[in-house]
Amino acid sequence: MHRARELSTPLAPAPWQRTALGANLLAPDGGLGVTIFEEMTTLAVQTGAINLGQGFPDEDGPAEIREAARAAIAAGANQYAPGKGLPELREAVAAHQERFYGLAPDPATEVIITTGATEGIAASLLAFAGPGDEVLTFEPFYDSYGAVIGLSGATHTTVPLAAPDFMPDLAALEAAFSERTRVVLLNNPHNPTGAVFPPAILQRVVDLAARHGSMIVTDEVYEHLTFGVSHTPVATLPGAADRTITISSAGKTFSLTGWKIGWLSGPGELVAAVRTVKQFLTYSSGTPFQAAIARGLALPDGFYTGIASALEQKRDILSAGLRAAGFDVFSPQGTYFVNVDTAPLGITDALDLARRLPALVGVAAIPVPVFCHPEGAERTRSLLRFAFCKRTEVLEEAAERLATLRGRL
Repeated sequence: MHRARELSTPLAPAPWQRTALGANLLAPDGGLGVTIFEEMTTLAVQTGAINLGQGFPDEDGPAEIREAARAAIAAGANQYAPGKGLPELREAVAAHQERFYGLAPDPATEVIITTGATEGIAASLLAFAGPGDEVLTFEPFYDSYGAVIGLSGATHTTVPLAAPDFMPDLAALEAAFSERTRVVLLNNPHNPTGAVFPPAILQRVVDLAARHGSMIVTDEVYEHLTFGVSHTPVATLPGAADRTITISSAGKTFSLTGWKIGWLSGPGELVAAVRTVKQFLTYSSGTPFQAAIARGLALPDGFYTGIASALEQKRDILSAGLRAAGFDVFSPQGTYFVNVDTAPLGITDALDLARRLPALVGVAAIPVPVFCHPEGAERTRSLLRFAFCKRTEVLEEAAERLATLRGRL
């Protein structure tokens, strides 16, 4: 009779623990915490607060795109799409890249469709980074980056972005590279800071990546949401095309975040490697939505300029309320997030204020330190992030509520 094998706790962290640690979800005692988004949303519901924490619009995208999805469902587009995506969407992505940026990826071999940009990023990192490698990001960083880097077993290194402009120090950028830097994961326009990096900074990233033999993976989901500045895809810069995977999605551009339709493009051999991993994550998804987004990508230029202009007005409405509250407001050049410093109100702990804010004035926000490693969290300790991708009347109400904060502290 065989004795049952005893289960023992491994000395090394399990993959789920590395994932949780990378996303700042692992407590010192090893327990799992909830994401800050879940915590703030719960507080908003409990208090009836306006939720300006998690970044999703409260209005649906263009009616013609939604109608195209209905038509696709009715026409029977309800089974698996090809693993690399519907041909018409891959062709639409390639046409979009050429129309806006002069890039010309081959839709047959250099474009794949993913379950949102999140899967594209995850598949790219899991395809190329592992134990012994380093993945470099700016800090603060979107939480899923830390999670997937942790899952991969690679080491997450960062370069700080400091207020008021959230641009990297070029000497610190150079110092952050090493012979182990396998991937640079670059988010531009940048969440959570709202920075849009100019070509000179992006070119420095490309040059350093070339020097160290590093790949570049770009998250460009806010590419059409910039205010007074232009978005420059890294892949358009000298020396970048052969080492860059470019990722974007429909969610932010078309206000259809629940559809989870993303895409990536780049050199055929890199795209094939990512697809090898991606096909064993979801294989494919969103068949009728893929067909509809192909229609959306062909919308006229006026649509794209219009969404940026409307969002800029919303930014200004909320920013006025935040200034009236007594915050220092860092006006973003892109995305749909605005960051503030709570220090002028004598507050140095943004996490504590975020937990109190829904009850104080009926508005929920996200503390920036949760997007950082411990040292970065200390640097950003007094910063809060607010989302302005909401209806104008909601933002006006939030601005009025925020204006009362100083008298309630």
